[in-house]
Amino acid sequence: MLFNSIDFAVFLPTVFVFYWFVTNRNLKIQNFLIVVASYLFYGWWDWRFLLLIAFSTLVDYSVGLGLAKKQSPNARKMLFWISILVNLGFLGFFKYFGFFLDNFIMVFSFLGKPISVNSLNIILPVGISFYTFQKLSYTIDVYRRKLEPTNDFIAFAAFVSFFPQLVAGPIERATHLLPQFFIKRRFAYPKAVDGLKQILWGMFKKVVIADNCAEYANMIFNNSTDYNGSALVLGVIFFSIQIYGDFSGYSDIAIGASRLFGFNLKRNFAYPYFSRDIAEFWRRWHISLLTWFRDYLYIPLGGSRVKTSLKIRNTFIVFLVSGLWHGANWTFIVWGALHVLYFLPLLLLKRNRNNLDIVAQEKYLPTMKEFINMVITFSLVTFAWIFFRAESIGHAFLYINGMLLFSLFHIPNIPKEPVLLLLGLILAFVSVEWVGREDQFAIECIGNKQPQMVRWSFYSFIIFAIGMYMQTQETPFIYFQF
Repeated sequence: MLFNSIDFAVFLPTVFVFYWFVTNRNLKIQNFLIVVASYLFYGWWDWRFLLLIAFSTLVDYSVGLGLAKKQSPNARKMLFWISILVNLGFLGFFKYFGFFLDNFIMVFSFLGKPISVNSLNIILPVGISFYTFQKLSYTIDVYRRKLEPTNDFIAFAAFVSFFPQLVAGPIERATHLLPQFFIKRRFAYPKAVDGLKQILWGMFKKVVIADNCAEYANMIFNNSTDYNGSALVLGVIFFSIQIYGDFSGYSDIAIGASRLFGFNLKRNFAYPYFSRDIAEFWRRWHISLLTWFRDYLYIPLGGSRVKTSLKIRNTFIVFLVSGLWHGANWTFIVWGALHVLYFLPLLLLKRNRNNLDIVAQEKYLPTMKEFINMVITFSLVTFAWIFFRAESIGHAFLYINGMLLFSLFHIPNIPKEPVLLLLGLILAFVSVEWVGREDQFAIECIGNKQPQMVRWSFYSFIIFAIGMYMQTQETPFIYFQF
């Protein structure tokens, strides 16, 4: 079920009514309702996916109970590895089996010994990368004795399958989200209003900004040889805005919907395109994933408290694994490697923590130095997005070669009027994000400080824009495929 669908527009208020007006007196029944609603939400794509998530949930629940009972280090380690192998085994099979099989065949062909292997038509379960990492956080923290395992299977199943963030995050830690299922939730009107505003802004990002940018990004990337250099530059800029609007829009809707039910999810985006260097960008982009890799991979490898050669190794591992997490294609690995090259100079010069504050905090405009740094960072990130979006490494280099031709200085050979309108929408969007950059989400600042007429006029405009640009055919979120 997509957030930007009629189905979800009926589903969300229906669950809300049952949650607060029917099951509100019993916490366990509320949690059970969340499980039922989440499984209905997830099974809307393909009911067969439910068997996978139900089985892996049962495995991790059982492993957690086993870890609490066992004191022997060997027994605890065996249980820990059962969870790791089951979770990563499912993820590896569904997501990477075809990738490794194709490369295996290619290597033998290169060596002059072609082989024929029947490939399997494997359907990638929606959201498997997200809920796999979420469950692993539970097992790892229980194994490390940082978290007491739960005996309540319903609460644990609700934690794993919580529908607002099930298929595309944020990736929640068990230490943060799981305890919220054991606390009596009370309806808070201000919190619900805040959630609705964040849902509204997330829908605007997805429907008005991301989907419109996608139309031109897809047109240009899919037919890159037909366009001149300046059009290709516009194409990758449109994709940069698309992927941000699409993914951060999903996160906003997920966080806002969670607030309607009394839950607090972690922030996943913090205006990453206003970053002044790559290190700051990665502190602000897909925060839940990068902090997961930091805590469960980078720090266990020694983090930055080791000699320089190991720092470089650890950084390479994190970014390459991050690239591979995004997809079973060499393009994602190159995308991760590019970000390593961007990040390493800052790490080695110990400048990776220079920009921890908000850019131009309590000011209207950035300094010239801040502005130039933001432009450079955005340009580097946008260049790397070419590999992320391209169908193959060859396609990426073909696209880059087309950008670097003299036609880069020509007027883009794409429709002028609709593109100018889209650029105007992007400018308005970026302006609102800039004004609200010190808040959790951009329009959080549209509060009681403004007259009621101003507030409602602004909300009405957003709703009108969403209605006007809502496509008749539902458009999936980009990160559903990861």
